[in-house]
Amino acid sequence: MTAGSYLAYWYFHLPNFVLAALMYTLLGRALLGLIVPPDSPNYIWRFFCRATDPFIAIISVATPKAVAPVVLWLFGVVWLFWLRFIFFIVLSLFGLSPPGGA
Repeated sequence: MTAGSYLAYWYFHLPNFVLAALMYTLLGRALLGLIVPPDSPNYIWRFFCRATDPFIAIISVATPKAVAPVVLWLFGVVWLFWLRFIFFIVLSLFGLSPPGGA
């Protein structure tokens, strides 16, 4: 793929990139959460929390309150994976996905 083809399919690549970045940031938060205390002043930890807290607030509505925070974060990774997959399938069904499957 050339740079021109990425621009031609911006409506696919931009949302896919944002969802992937959020998914991997949430995975990083889950992994880092195993070794860093929840109230840590570490700037990397604070970045992961600020970047993922809005999405966590959304999925916490559909997740039981009894689950541990790290499990909630991992559920978020799964939700985002399926959201990206469904996004790809929908665009493919309408013939809007890039040739070659992204």
